[in-house]
Amino acid sequence: MIDAARKLWPYLWRHRRGLILGFGALIVKDLFVVGQPVLIKAGIDSLMGGFSLRTLVYLALGLILLSALKGVFQYWMRITLVGISRDVEFDLRNDLYAHLLTLSPDFFARYRTGDILSRSTSDLNAVRMMLGPGVMYWAETMFTFLLAFIVMLSVDWRLTLVALSPAPLVSIAVVFFGQRIHTRFEKIQRQFADISSRVQENLAGMRMVRAYVQEDAELALFDSLNKDYVDQNIRLARISGLFMPLLQFLIGITFLLVLWAGGYALLEKRITLGGFVMFNTYMGMLIWPMIAFGWVINLIQRGMASFARIDDMIHQKPRIAAPKNPVGFDLPVRADVEFQNVVLEGSSGMALAGVSLRIEAGQTVAIAGHTGCGKTSLVQMIPRMADPTSGTVLLDGIDVRRFDPRELRRHIGFVPQETFLFSSTLAENIALGVPSATREQIEEAAAIAGLGPDLASFPNGLDTVVGERGITLSGGQKQRTAIARAILRNPQILILDDALSSVDTVTEERILSGLSRVLEGRTTILISHRVSTIRQADVIYVLDHGRIVEQGTHDQLLARGGYYAELHEKQLLEEELEAI
Repeated sequence: MIDAARKLWPYLWRHRRGLILGFGALIVKDLFVVGQPVLIKAGIDSLMGGFSLRTLVYLALGLILLSALKGVFQYWMRITLVGISRDVEFDLRNDLYAHLLTLSPDFFARYRTGDILSRSTSDLNAVRMMLGPGVMYWAETMFTFLLAFIVMLSVDWRLTLVALSPAPLVSIAVVFFGQRIHTRFEKIQRQFADISSRVQENLAGMRMVRAYVQEDAELALFDSLNKDYVDQNIRLARISGLFMPLLQFLIGITFLLVLWAGGYALLEKRITLGGFVMFNTYMGMLIWPMIAFGWVINLIQRGMASFARIDDMIHQKPRIAAPKNPVGFDLPVRADVEFQNVVLEGSSGMALAGVSLRIEAGQTVAIAGHTGCGKTSLVQMIPRMADPTSGTVLLDGIDVRRFDPRELRRHIGFVPQETFLFSSTLAENIALGVPSATREQIEEAAAIAGLGPDLASFPNGLDTVVGERGITLSGGQKQRTAIARAILRNPQILILDDALSSVDTVTEERILSGLSRVLEGRTTILISHRVSTIRQADVIYVLDHGRIVEQGTHDQLLARGGYYAELHEKQLLEEELEAI
């Protein structure tokens, strides 16, 4: 609780004026609430000396005035404190999302999308309920008890002690049930994350589910997860359902004790009739706060469990971050790239084992090799999507780790193997890195990437909404859209990681022809399994098990008769077989 309060304090401090006003309204409201029984006591004791219509009218008007003032301050208390909880939720959600954008790809490999969404929605809502109604009712309950205790103690301390004698039992019940509510709510949130992840994966992979006729199997699995989620909620409901009646039982005992001890004190004339009525009025007023206290404990325990899950995500540190004093770029960037004895260890073993190579500014270089040989791992270190375990990657003679990654990536156009498109228009997807791009610039980039002939078939041309992950486009159209996106940025370094694998050879030739003009004077790195894609490169590097085993031009590598020559002959044979 203390640790959570410390971490949430900066968010609350931003709204300190509102908190002061809100808790000020709460205190004033409680003063009026506690003042009502005192006024009733004074009126009854006054009437016991003789009936007076004037006294009765004054008493009634006083009670109406106190109730009206209580209502006004209660309104401001609720609208201020609950409103601040919404503001804190807003700030926390923005900070959480901003932090997620800084995290490295390895974080998203460890945390499922459904789990992240669960923490960003359901858990945030639980934290808001803790900070809004939870804290407000907790403060209101405690302050009302304190004021009532002071007034009751001033009237008869023995009767006050009798009235509060069940309090230790209430504390024990709160601690006992609070711990169990916390534990079970954590299980519920984890179960909800499992359900969210399963739904997200199935919706994203719906085509695969249908292709392999797994609808029934997935439905059965979801049914099992859903039953577990319901069971966990029922277990929590049982705990909460037992907690509230137990509090009511303790409250009932308190009433019996007050009636017994208060009646005895009245007969002994230790207190007046007005004092006895005041005690019972206080007990009636404290019923809801005592019941609300159980509800508040429930909210706080849920909020604490949820905040622990959110805090775990907030304190994840990005493996790739900007240095304390990043180096600025000397413009224009020459785009000279060099790898010096680069070693990269991945989760499945050594991805790169001492790679050294130099790519001169304006040069077109190709990386070839079998699947899993480290081609993608190599180029990902240029925009710092990954950092080497040892060795150095230099850009214009400066270690890329000395640059701010955001600034570094502004000079690089990267088309990854797995093309990702957002559920927006084709034009918006192409202009992702250049929001100020004109329509003409977008159309030109699309034409260079070979999308021109396809635009006529789209219902709204560049304004066609491509659907989630570009589901309405073919694989080749997605790749060409991604290439257009990279071209539009006009980067000094262009990296195409197997970016033409989903297009036919005719389209590939057309795209390469269009790119030839764009690639002039630009450092370009091509990765491809197709020899036809990389044959025009200035230098071709062949990787095998994380090491460079061959390098040279297309003709030089063919003459050596090594791995590259074998790859070339194999692809020629495949083309001949396809032509038959």
